[in-house]
Amino acid sequence: MSSKLKNFGLIGLGVVAGIAGSMQFEASAQKSGAPLPLEELRQLSEVFGLIKTDYVEAVEDKKLLTEAISGMVASLDPHSAYLDKKAFKELREGTQGKFVGLGIEVGMEDGYVKVISPIEDSPAFKAGLKAGDLITRLDSTPVKGLTLDEAVKRMRGEPNTKITLTIARKDEDRPVIVTIVRQEIRVQSVKSKVVEPGYAWLRVAQFQEPTVDDMVKRINAIYAQEPNLKGLVLDLRNDPGGVLPGAIGVSAAFLPKDVPIVSTNGQLPDSKQTYYARRDAYTSSRISTGDPLAKLPDAIKKVPMVVLVNTGSASASEIVAGALQDYKRATIMGTQTFGKGSVQTIRQLSADTAVKLTTARYYTPNGRAIQAKGIVPDLLVDETADGDGLNGLRLREADLTKHLSNDKEKDEAARKLDELEEEQRLAALEKKRKPLEFGGKEDFQLAQALNHLKGLPVQLSKAPKVESKKENTINDEKKNGNGNGAGNGDKK
Repeated sequence: MSSKLKNFGLIGLGVVAGIAGSMQFEASAQKSGAPLPLEELRQLSEVFGLIKTDYVEAVEDKKLLTEAISGMVASLDPHSAYLDKKAFKELREGTQGKFVGLGIEVGMEDGYVKVISPIEDSPAFKAGLKAGDLITRLDSTPVKGLTLDEAVKRMRGEPNTKITLTIARKDEDRPVIVTIVRQEIRVQSVKSKVVEPGYAWLRVAQFQEPTVDDMVKRINAIYAQEPNLKGLVLDLRNDPGGVLPGAIGVSAAFLPKDVPIVSTNGQLPDSKQTYYARRDAYTSSRISTGDPLAKLPDAIKKVPMVVLVNTGSASASEIVAGALQDYKRATIMGTQTFGKGSVQTIRQLSADTAVKLTTARYYTPNGRAIQAKGIVPDLLVDETADGDGLNGLRLREADLTKHLSNDKEKDEAARKLDELEEEQRLAALEKKRKPLEFGGKEDFQLAQALNHLKGLPVQLSKAPKVESKKENTINDEKKNGNGNGAGNGDKK
């Protein structure tokens, strides 16, 4: 496979590193009724005994057994994992929208951690970190040689503990050394603003437990400012996923009551489920009292919509995009999504450890499998007017080792990327371009979404034509004799 830019992309320090799943939590592991493979267990016991007697130094029983469990689960697919005490705690904190850390969104560039954006009012923000800063050392440890995940873990820690960052900044001749005190950070799951009279932007950065309630507040604030809303852009770009109820609730806000949002299918009977646009599927007794969607204005069900997605849109964000696309409620715009259509169930093993296990695949209301394929936009639009930049070179689910296959069709062949020279050209171009601010004045895809809502021409992708869902929709409409799409048609 061509050399892909594996570490480029947004990962908030409070977000579980990598692509977050649409997760479900269960109190305890289920007992298996399957017979145990005695011969293989005998071999495992023999290897355990050999390590205890012959290895160069003594190894604790607990370490050996824990690593055996971890390796067994990790061998299944990229999203199944054993969660020790620290990892389990971080996972729960991430779904609740809070974590202990510095408060920066980061990527990787030339082996260093690049600051994409400091979170407002966070310790990093107050310490003066800027977008574009390169972190070269974490305390006394050089960043070169660390993976992004390893660097993120080092920046996390206990509240009120210090970490010293060495920073290379373009405007400075010497390294900038900053000491920051870690604090609890609360991640803002939903953002919004009226971008111009009649049109609003609503962004979901990650699906957390408070997401549905936060979205309701944001939409009501939009209508308070702009009662005669003509169009809404739902921004799911670089949204790595999160908890399933959040995805159902966001979808249900724009769809008729009681319609199917997503279905799952796996080995266990309880993994064969269909989730509907109903209160019990998206509310949490710890967060909501009553139905939060009942507070929304009726007009939100009919306002014209565009949903923005890209390669960083995964899992729960793909559920939302797929549902709104299947019901022709919104025009999906951007680039093909990540393709993580699998369910991770958290099964506790003890009070502070658990297994995150892939238990099912997700399907859109029309029965399309998301896994290893993703959602193909109705309108393919690049990240910038000059092209899709590094977004087109990011890894997708189908590129991951041991990824779960798509059971509805054969996995798409590894995408053909340009030659190494072209990748280097794009990488060099990206270095010169300041980090993109979603929802900002220079957000090209947002501008194209607004054009579409207004019936104006849209600048489509310069990449080779890919069969899009739009074409399938048109064919389906011809067969079914209807054509009540939410969009205004392709504009060129």
